[in-house]
Amino acid sequence: MSTAHAARVAVVVGNPKPRSRTYEAALTLADRLGGADLVVDLADHASELFDWGSESVGDLVEQVAGSSVVVVASPTYKATYTGLLKAFLDRFPHQGLSGVTAVPLMLGASPAHSLATEHGLRPLLVELGASVPTRGLYVLDAQHDRPEPYDAWFATAQQLLPALPAPVQIPEVTSA
Repeated sequence: MSTAHAARVAVVVGNPKPRSRTYEAALTLADRLGGADLVVDLADHASELFDWGSESVGDLVEQVAGSSVVVVASPTYKATYTGLLKAFLDRFPHQGLSGVTAVPLMLGASPAHSLATEHGLRPLLVELGASVPTRGLYVLDAQHDRPEPYDAWFATAQQLLPALPAPVQIPEVTSA
C-alpha cells in the first residue's frame, strides 16, 4: 500500500449493529487523535468475513495494516470483544499490525467489565504485532455521548501516542 494514501488514523468497529454507540464512540475517540481517515464498520461486511476469498475484506485488512494508528472498538460481550471483531482480526497474518499503534476501545453497560479492554483486546492486538502504548479506553454505554471519558483518557495518553503526519490535502479539481 502506498504511504501517500495510507490512513493516518483508522477505525475498526466490531459491533454487529451498524452505526452503533460503539461506532459513535470510536469516531469520538478518533477525533481526539486528529480524525479518522478510514472507518471500517464490520456490520457492513459481516456476510463477507468468513469468505477468505473476499477481495473487499482483504483490501480493508491491507488498509488497516497500513495505517499509523488504529482505534479498535467493540461492545463488551460476555466480558470480552465480539466474535465479529475476532473474525476480522483473524484475517491478519502473524505480526500483521507491526508498525501500527493500536488503541483498544470497549463499551459496556457496567463498570464490572472495565478490565475487558486490558485483559482481552490488548493482548490480541499485541499478538498481531501492534504497539499498544496506552491503557485501553472503557466507556460506559450511558456515557458514550459525553466528552469527559474521551478527554480524560486523551489527557493521559496523548504523550504516549506517536506524532502523526499532517493530513494529505488532495487538491480540488475544477473544470474550466
